[in-house]
Amino acid sequence: MKLSLALLAEPVLAGARRLFWLSTWLLWIPMGVYIVALNRGHHLGLLQGALLVVSAIGLVVINIETTVVVYSCRRPYPWHHRGMVQRWGQALRSWCLGFSPRTDRARTRAGAAISGPSPSWVEPPSTASPSTVLPLVSIVVAAYLPNEQDIIEDTLIHWLTQVTPPAQGWEIILAYNTPTPLPVERRLRALAYRHPALVLLPVDHSHSKAENLNAALQMVRGEMTGIFDADHHPAPDCLGRAWAWLYQGRYDVVQGRNIIRNAQDSWLTQLIAVEFECIYGVSHYGRSLLADTALFGGSNGYWRTTALRQLGFHHTRLTEDIDTTVRGLLGGCRLVHDPAIVTTELAPDNLRGLWLQRQRWSQGWLEVAGLYLGRVLRSPHLDAAQKPYWALMLLFSQGFYPLVWQVVPMLLSIYISDRDRDLNFETLNLVLMGLLTLSVVLQVAVAMVLRPEASTYTRRHGLLYCLLSPVYFWLKALIGMVALVNHLSGSRVWHVTARTKRKPRKWMPALRGVK
Repeated sequence: MKLSLALLAEPVLAGARRLFWLSTWLLWIPMGVYIVALNRGHHLGLLQGALLVVSAIGLVVINIETTVVVYSCRRPYPWHHRGMVQRWGQALRSWCLGFSPRTDRARTRAGAAISGPSPSWVEPPSTASPSTVLPLVSIVVAAYLPNEQDIIEDTLIHWLTQVTPPAQGWEIILAYNTPTPLPVERRLRALAYRHPALVLLPVDHSHSKAENLNAALQMVRGEMTGIFDADHHPAPDCLGRAWAWLYQGRYDVVQGRNIIRNAQDSWLTQLIAVEFECIYGVSHYGRSLLADTALFGGSNGYWRTTALRQLGFHHTRLTEDIDTTVRGLLGGCRLVHDPAIVTTELAPDNLRGLWLQRQRWSQGWLEVAGLYLGRVLRSPHLDAAQKPYWALMLLFSQGFYPLVWQVVPMLLSIYISDRDRDLNFETLNLVLMGLLTLSVVLQVAVAMVLRPEASTYTRRHGLLYCLLSPVYFWLKALIGMVALVNHLSGSRVWHVTARTKRKPRKWMPALRGVK
């Protein structure tokens, strides 16, 4: 009995120690520093000014991305216009040099005829028609079977029965690892026997998704390779839409739009569903429209196989997808985001799963920013619009959450110290939070209007997200700070996101009347 109590108390004590150290670094130490500074007559104006600048930049970027998405959708062929900043810059240079836009476009086309293909922001790419013949295509589905054994068969059957196969054939490679043999492997072998396009690739001694993908890259035969997680169910036309961006050679990667399939499971999955629509339907799309750049999000990404094989994946990175994205950009790869290429996935249905997933994402961005920020600023392959955009994204991954989080210890220290209340800072903080909330509401409204037919969420879910967005924002800020502490302390624990089948549908009674 004593031994059982000791075993039970050990993880509780470990969790308490971790909570103590996190609260010390995130709250008590900053509070102590600010209280001492205020009591000695110093001001926090410099830190508050930095907070204002960073918040203002973030608000401007969010609202510009939302605006260009709305603007583009009101124009003919909205999916194909990329690089607005580059076109605006070219028009401004033409005006400054005294050229008319029409004359300048003629000069650009004439120069392109001599020097080679023009950049995509000069002449938007004409995509392939749905009847364009697809080459041999390779699909790689990465899985950790103990975690995804309940869903992997449904995913593979969806691929084999619901997705339109290329005319030249395809191969669907399941690259998986498992520490012990599982009964599902026998059923997978039977499925592969019935469908010759399915290739099973158990990767011995693998401990990461990146190792599974690298093993698959050694055997892929297709001219285009799609990368997918084990829970993704793509739309039937995904391959044709993706190849339309790659076949001309202008782009090396196209990232599609991920939407949440289990939005009805709980209030948390509803929240994540709307968040993903804001990310993939507005932010990523707006970035592609503005600066003609994009990122590979780890799944529903389609690569020119030669480019992907040259890059590979670093198995030690916490976010191997972002690492491969930045290395690809530095090597001259061109990425585009197309929200018309839709896939559905499963969101974490509990707070612990969400916390561990977002903690790994935040720490992975910190890792990539520390490795490549300087090279991004010096890269000859990124133009004058893409370079600051990517530098800004990497800088924000390092500095946004640590800076924004200082609002908490600053406000507490102002109340506790001997100084009078800083009403200016309190007012400024309220204004910033109000503007952020309005920006989120605008982004959600646009996302709800542009949501695809495959979505399982409605305006009811958008309303829930708007109501909970302030709390959700500070939760993500806290997760980002914990990720920073882990990064600085050298902790690199990988927690695999739990994947389960959809639960029975649940409704939010308080919001049931909102359609």
